[in-house]
Amino acid sequence: MKVRFWGVRGSIPAPGPHTIRHGGNTTCIEVRSDDNSLIILDAGTGIFPLAQVLLRQMPVIANVFITHTHWDHIQGLPFFTQLYIPGNSVRIHGGHDIVSGRGIDQIMEVQLQYSYFPVREVEMNANIEYETLAIGEPVSVGDATVTPLMLNHPVVNFGYRIECNGKSIFFTGDHEPWVNIYAPEDEGYAEYQQMVEVQRGQLDKALAGIDVLIADSSYTAAEYQTKIGWGHGTLEGNIAWARRLGVKKLVCTHHEPTRSDDELERVFAAALESSGYVPGGAGEPEVVLSREGMELVL
Repeated sequence: MKVRFWGVRGSIPAPGPHTIRHGGNTTCIEVRSDDNSLIILDAGTGIFPLAQVLLRQMPVIANVFITHTHWDHIQGLPFFTQLYIPGNSVRIHGGHDIVSGRGIDQIMEVQLQYSYFPVREVEMNANIEYETLAIGEPVSVGDATVTPLMLNHPVVNFGYRIECNGKSIFFTGDHEPWVNIYAPEDEGYAEYQQMVEVQRGQLDKALAGIDVLIADSSYTAAEYQTKIGWGHGTLEGNIAWARRLGVKKLVCTHHEPTRSDDELERVFAAALESSGYVPGGAGEPEVVLSREGMELVL
């Protein structure tokens, strides 16, 4: 199984001279199973450069798994060139929208309203299908299995566990670990803490045995104190999570768009140090920052 990162920023694209090393596109990850089946995780602006490469590999059969429908995870979808070319097949997977009551099929309908985009869906000549997913129910893509798990974000957000011939990865999309909203002295603290621990335990159990964790690491622990409830994780929190799961590799992604590459690398180094991380230490995962063009082979 191969993994390639095409977009690694969160919230909004951040192009420019200060983001060249890690990249300025928003979330998009290409996964190739052992039989070369194409799985695309999210359709941020990073899906456009992926599309340009795929033009050399026609016809394309692609399964796009959307973690959630915030703009930075879908804004590149209308620019996925393969949607316009006859002979291509694109299946778009995602969650049920609890506000509209609609499935993932509404994603293109909303994006392609004439006020926002000049091309209508009927002008897209590929074979386009939609599949609204159910929590915990696996989907087969070639020789791989993709299982959606509900995570914590202000809208429905699926993390995806992908397994292929004994190897596995998990991508969080956007995820804020559950926290107790009560102070320790409050009456509801103990009951709520029990709920937090149950949710964390259930997710950890569902991720048992994964090799690679790709996690939303938008903030530092210090920054998080003013951003509780925004739906994002921290570098330090994900290091602790990777240790708890016993993964081989942690890839920190969804980089804060206001950070330059230099600043990103500085806060990353500080998080490793404050976490007591020892590279190559017994039981330690390998911890890296995602960057556009980075490839993993499992």
